[in-house]
Amino acid sequence: MLTGRIMGLDIGDRTIGVAVSDLMGMTAQGVKTIKRTSKKNDIDEIKNIIKEKNVNLIVSGLPKNMNGTVGPQGEKVKKFCELIKEEIDIDIEFWDERLTTVAAEKTLITADVSRKKRKNVIDMMAAVLILQGYLDYKVK
Repeated sequence: MLTGRIMGLDIGDRTIGVAVSDLMGMTAQGVKTIKRTSKKNDIDEIKNIIKEKNVNLIVSGLPKNMNGTVGPQGEKVKKFCELIKEEIDIDIEFWDERLTTVAAEKTLITADVSRKKRKNVIDMMAAVLILQGYLDYKVK
Protein backbone atom coordinates (compact mmCIF):
# COMPACT_ATOMS: atom_id res chain seq x y z
CA MET A 1 0.00 0.00 0.00
CA LEU A 2 1.18 3.53 -0.76
CA THR A 3 1.67 6.15 1.93
CA GLY A 4 1.61 9.92 1.67
CA ARG A 5 -0.26 12.11 -0.75
CA ILE A 6 0.21 11.95 -4.48
CA MET A 7 -0.71 14.78 -6.85
CA GLY A 8 -2.23 14.05 -10.24
CA LEU A 9 -1.86 16.60 -13.03
CA ASP A 10 -3.65 16.96 -16.36
CA ILE A 11 -1.42 19.51 -18.10
CA GLY A 12 -2.90 21.36 -21.04
CA ASP A 13 -2.00 24.51 -22.93
CA ARG A 14 -4.63 26.68 -21.19
CA THR A 15 -5.32 24.85 -17.93
CA ILE A 16 -3.86 22.33 -15.51
CA GLY A 17 -6.24 19.96 -13.75
CA VAL A 18 -5.09 19.05 -10.25
CA ALA A 19 -6.09 16.11 -8.05
CA VAL A 20 -4.60 14.78 -4.82
CA SER A 21 -4.82 11.37 -3.20
CA ASP A 22 -5.90 10.66 0.34
CA LEU A 23 -3.13 9.94 2.87
CA MET A 24 -3.32 6.19 2.27
CA GLY A 25 -2.92 6.62 -1.48
CA MET A 26 -6.19 4.85 -2.24
CA THR A 27 -8.54 7.49 -3.66
CA ALA A 28 -8.14 10.62 -5.79
CA GLN A 29 -10.04 13.85 -5.16
CA GLY A 30 -10.20 16.88 -7.41
CA VAL A 31 -8.52 19.99 -6.04
CA LYS A 32 -8.78 22.66 -8.72
CA THR A 33 -8.24 23.73 -12.29
CA ILE A 34 -5.34 26.14 -12.67
CA LYS A 35 -5.87 28.73 -15.41
CA ARG A 36 -2.44 29.01 -17.01
CA THR A 37 -0.95 32.51 -17.04
CA SER A 38 2.82 31.95 -17.07
CA LYS A 39 5.13 29.03 -16.36
CA LYS A 40 6.32 30.75 -13.17
CA ASN A 41 2.80 31.38 -11.87
CA ASP A 42 1.67 27.88 -12.86
CA ILE A 43 4.58 26.28 -10.99
CA ASP A 44 4.08 28.58 -7.97
CA GLU A 45 0.45 27.47 -7.76
CA ILE A 46 1.50 23.80 -7.96
CA LYS A 47 4.14 24.45 -5.25
CA ASN A 48 1.49 25.95 -2.96
CA ILE A 49 -0.76 22.91 -3.34
CA ILE A 50 2.19 20.57 -2.70
CA LYS A 51 2.97 22.40 0.55
CA GLU A 52 -0.66 22.68 1.64
CA LYS A 53 -1.47 19.01 0.95
CA ASN A 54 1.94 17.53 1.92
CA VAL A 55 2.42 15.89 -1.48
CA ASN A 56 5.47 13.62 -1.93
CA LEU A 57 4.98 12.45 -5.54
CA ILE A 58 3.48 13.87 -8.74
CA VAL A 59 1.82 11.74 -11.41
CA SER A 60 1.39 13.66 -14.63
CA GLY A 61 -0.82 12.50 -17.43
CA LEU A 62 1.23 11.91 -20.55
CA PRO A 63 -0.68 12.47 -23.78
CA LYS A 64 0.11 9.74 -26.27
CA ASN A 65 -1.03 9.08 -29.79
CA MET A 66 -3.44 6.17 -30.18
CA ASN A 67 -0.52 4.01 -31.41
CA GLY A 68 1.32 4.61 -28.11
CA THR A 69 3.92 7.09 -29.37
CA VAL A 70 4.54 10.44 -27.67
CA GLY A 71 3.65 13.37 -29.91
CA PRO A 72 4.17 17.14 -29.68
CA GLN A 73 1.70 17.62 -26.80
CA GLY A 74 3.39 14.84 -24.83
CA GLU A 75 6.77 16.53 -25.36
CA LYS A 76 5.32 19.82 -24.03
CA VAL A 77 4.11 18.01 -20.90
CA LYS A 78 7.53 16.41 -20.36
CA LYS A 79 9.27 19.78 -20.69
CA PHE A 80 6.87 21.43 -18.24
CA CYS A 81 7.45 18.59 -15.76
CA GLU A 82 11.20 19.14 -16.11
CA LEU A 83 10.63 22.78 -15.09
CA ILE A 84 8.59 21.65 -12.07
CA LYS A 85 11.39 19.26 -11.06
CA GLU A 86 13.98 22.07 -11.32
CA GLU A 87 11.89 24.20 -8.92
CA ILE A 88 10.69 21.48 -6.55
CA ASP A 89 12.64 18.47 -5.34
CA ILE A 90 9.90 15.92 -5.97
CA ASP A 91 9.65 12.75 -8.04
CA ILE A 92 7.41 12.90 -11.11
CA GLU A 93 6.00 9.83 -12.82
CA PHE A 94 4.00 9.73 -16.03
CA TRP A 95 0.70 7.95 -16.65
CA ASP A 96 -0.83 7.29 -20.05
CA GLU A 97 -3.74 9.68 -20.25
CA ARG A 98 -5.28 8.57 -23.54
CA LEU A 99 -9.03 9.13 -23.51
CA THR A 100 -9.17 10.47 -19.92
CA THR A 101 -10.78 13.73 -21.06
CA VAL A 102 -13.40 11.72 -22.98
CA ALA A 103 -14.06 9.59 -19.88
CA ALA A 104 -14.24 12.73 -17.70
CA GLU A 105 -16.75 14.30 -20.10
CA LYS A 106 -18.93 11.16 -20.06
CA THR A 107 -18.81 11.01 -16.25
CA LEU A 108 -19.88 14.65 -15.96
CA ILE A 109 -22.67 14.22 -18.53
CA THR A 110 -23.92 11.16 -16.66
CA ALA A 111 -23.94 13.25 -13.47
CA ASP A 112 -26.08 15.82 -15.36
CA VAL A 113 -23.51 18.60 -14.99
CA SER A 114 -24.33 21.54 -17.26
CA ARG A 115 -22.12 22.25 -20.26
CA LYS A 116 -20.87 25.52 -18.68
CA LYS A 117 -19.94 23.81 -15.41
CA ARG A 118 -18.35 20.88 -17.28
CA LYS A 119 -16.00 23.30 -19.02
CA ASN A 120 -14.78 24.56 -15.63
CA VAL A 121 -14.12 21.14 -14.09
CA ILE A 122 -13.27 18.82 -17.00
CA ASP A 123 -9.50 19.12 -16.55
CA MET A 124 -9.71 18.59 -12.79
CA MET A 125 -11.88 15.52 -13.43
CA ALA A 126 -9.33 14.24 -15.96
CA ALA A 127 -6.61 14.68 -13.29
CA VAL A 128 -8.75 12.61 -10.89
CA LEU A 129 -9.05 9.84 -13.50
CA ILE A 130 -5.30 9.91 -14.23
CA LEU A 131 -4.43 9.73 -10.53
CA GLN A 132 -7.06 7.09 -9.73
CA GLY A 133 -5.80 4.91 -12.60
CA TYR A 134 -2.27 5.18 -11.21
CA LEU A 135 -3.41 4.44 -7.64
CA ASP A 136 -5.47 1.42 -8.73
CA TYR A 137 -2.49 0.06 -10.65
CA LYS A 138 -0.05 0.56 -7.75
CA VAL A 139 -2.33 -1.02 -5.13
CA LYS A 140 -2.68 -4.30 -7.07
